[in-house]
Amino acid sequence: MNQHTRPETAPIPFIDVAAQRHRLGRAIDDAVARVLAHCQFVMGPEVAAFEKDLAAFCGAKHAISCASGTDALLLVLMAKGIGRGDAVFCPTFTFCATAEVVALLGATPIFVDVDATTFNIDIASLKRAIPVAKQKGLTPKAVIPVDLFGQPADHDAIAANAKAEGLFVLDDAAQGFGAMYKGRKVGTLAPATATSFFPAKPLGCFGDGGAVMTDDDQLADVIRSLRVHGQGTDRYDNVRIGITGRLDTMQAAILIEKLKIFADEIAARDVVARRYNEGLADVATVPQVTAGNTSVWAQYTIRLQPGRRDKLAADLKAQGIPTAIYYPRPLHKLAAYAGFPTAEGGVPVSEKLAEEVIALPMHAYLHAPTQDRIIGAVKRALGA
Repeated sequence: MNQHTRPETAPIPFIDVAAQRHRLGRAIDDAVARVLAHCQFVMGPEVAAFEKDLAAFCGAKHAISCASGTDALLLVLMAKGIGRGDAVFCPTFTFCATAEVVALLGATPIFVDVDATTFNIDIASLKRAIPVAKQKGLTPKAVIPVDLFGQPADHDAIAANAKAEGLFVLDDAAQGFGAMYKGRKVGTLAPATATSFFPAKPLGCFGDGGAVMTDDDQLADVIRSLRVHGQGTDRYDNVRIGITGRLDTMQAAILIEKLKIFADEIAARDVVARRYNEGLADVATVPQVTAGNTSVWAQYTIRLQPGRRDKLAADLKAQGIPTAIYYPRPLHKLAAYAGFPTAEGGVPVSEKLAEEVIALPMHAYLHAPTQDRIIGAVKRALGA
């Protein structure tokens, strides 16, 4: 802390990666040193070891690591042969990668609204989106629900609708890995699940990384091939068009150590979220977890009445408290995605959320005194 900085205005990290690094200490140093000693920087032994640990953690038969969460989504769609003339349904209130991979393959993302309470894909809107695809001469092929901000989507309802329409379900769990839905862990809720290990994620590495979880042996084999240039029996036997999508050995070594404390960190995040809810419920609309679910609280996002968000952000910034907006514009409002269709009736909830949401600092190492400072500042800024 700068000698001229008062404790009540000292900067607070939005996500405290350094605190976690301090906790892991020598374990990370030793993990990195082992990789430096054997020098197998690509597909070294730690990659297979991490995949085994990851599969065991969530209960999936296969965990295939890759270079990023975006690659994880892309690899699954490639393995399923998604391409031109196909429609893939995804929420518009999410990060662009969800729709980006669809468009990259020449398919058409069709944007669906979200539920006002969970921020996850709205089943009624999904049903209204399917006829839109058919009217445009597209073949409905897949749906990508997003476990937004750490809470699983309504996977039973999604699965039922997908089965009725012949849709493949790819769970975008970039923010939700580690959560549970009706007693089942994310990673086992859909035929394929993609997640991200970007450093800011609940389970993050020290760079980019991702993984696909599935119980489908054939799908797993194809994805393993695709992530290494479509290789067959060896790297010079290319049996399909693929990508360079491998997870670096160094990142796998780091993730092995982080996975060991992940369950403890999830529990700590839940304590932080509960404390926020108790302190802020009288001044903002606080997030709610559906009964039977758990959240990993990738973000802690509140809703405010329109017009109040900018002042809150400015007031908190002046006190050393960072905020973020996930997401200031739904995907269908972005220049790159404005030409793609939306569900019949539009996506009014997503558009409203984009004007009202603001995220507060959230991580497993947010101690009570620091969090009380944040809560107090929010309440004062909102005139409570």
